Amino acid sequence: MAELGVQIETFPLRHHFTISRGRKTETVVVLATLRDGEIVGRGECCPNTRYDETPEDVAADIRAMAPALRDGLTRDALQDVMPPGAARNALDCALWDFEAHAFGVPAWALAGLNEPFLVETAFTLSADDPAEMAAAAAANATRPLLKLKLTGTNDLDRVSAVRAIAPETRLIVDANEAWSATAYEAMVPTFVKLGVELIEQPFPAGDDDALGDLARPIPVCADEAFRDCDSLAGLAGKYDLVNIKLDKTGGLTAALQAARGARAAGFGVMVGCMVGTSLAMAPALLVAQAAAFVDLDGPLLLARDRTPGLVVDGSRLSLPCSGLWG
Repeated sequence: MAELGVQIETFPLRHHFTISRGRKTETVVVLATLRDGEIVGRGECCPNTRYDETPEDVAADIRAMAPALRDGLTRDALQDVMPPGAARNALDCALWDFEAHAFGVPAWALAGLNEPFLVETAFTLSADDPAEMAAAAAANATRPLLKLKLTGTNDLDRVSAVRAIAPETRLIVDANEAWSATAYEAMVPTFVKLGVELIEQPFPAGDDDALGDLARPIPVCADEAFRDCDSLAGLAGKYDLVNIKLDKTGGLTAALQAARGARAAGFGVMVGCMVGTSLAMAPALLVAQAAAFVDLDGPLLLARDRTPGLVVDGSRLSLPCSGLWG
């Protein structure tokens, strides 16, 4: 019998954020709130134009579920009546939060998981000219893991400049579909020497068969090429890991299933995010507990976060005592 509220909210970024597809200075999220008397559950999603999502369309898709939610729609039923994506993510996470408050049991316990511990997240450096990325690396050189956004041009210079200024920091790179096979073959040997530990989505999703024939001395992670468990069969032989994002899977329920399915199929697991607030990161922390790589730095990129937010100690994230989610 829960009543549904939906809001579109804007959060400014601390600095501009640039990837191969464009630049932004703010992030727009959609907040779903379920309320039944004093019991409240919240979920946040970040619509992404890469997946043909706009905040307005996502908000409308969520609002369309109001009658079903009043009639007692469950999380399990939600998986069948909404497709994967941002809208289902917000509702699924709101239902988890609602149930946690209704039963007085943490979401991790409802999921049959062990109590979550803090995780160490990558910190993302926005794509920029090599000197600017080196300066950003210098400002964050004490972080244990930096993720470098690349664009397909001057990428060797970018990574070399960051490595020179942060010689001890672990590095991963994310091309966001911007490379060709020729560029991959030219750069990877140098990336090996520079100690890059992971390459995310080098080629466009759907045009990545070349990965099956190329050497992968650095593990390659599917991001745009992976949505949920249904994606796994098409990734075999091309990728070593998959990047699980709740906005892609359509919520925590499907993300937990995706993590189990990926490991069963022989893939490593990375847990990532769109640029969202602590409310979006909190459920993802449950999936991140056993991930090989964690990239949940959304709140670290914001000029302001929700209050309360996640407990942040450098690059280490842990759930707050209460009041945020789950």
